[in-house]
Amino acid sequence: MNSIKKIMLKPVKKEDYKFLFELLEQRRPLANISHKRMPTWEEHVKFVKSKPYSKWYIIIYEDKKIGSIYLSKQNEIGIHLCKKNEKDSLYSNIIKELMNLNPKRRFLANISPKNKKYTKYFQELGFKMIQHTYELDLREKI
Repeated sequence: MNSIKKIMLKPVKKEDYKFLFELLEQRRPLANISHKRMPTWEEHVKFVKSKPYSKWYIIIYEDKKIGSIYLSKQNEIGIHLCKKNEKDSLYSNIIKELMNLNPKRRFLANISPKNKKYTKYFQELGFKMIQHTYELDLREKI
């Protein structure tokens, strides 16, 4: 059976909050451009409840939760798999499934320049780099 047939994207529900929090705890700083620190449980719940993305899914593979993927309101794709389920062959198929479920004219992906693995997956799907973004956060200097 083809791995794409084993992949299911299920919309995030309240019962997924704990799984999403555990998934966030596993994130490596290298892969993360949006979080400087781990949020508290309360901050996490508030964030999820705020419905920050146009679409947010739990990735089910072979009947197990293995990660999450979202589509932002600006059509940016974000994906993260549990460390134990990271398989190169899955990433492209999961991203394709998200795009099939949510057809758009244009998709974006914000990837840390240090994250060579994610860069490779998106390039293999035909994504092209359009910018590097730099940040100066004066709060970090205090």
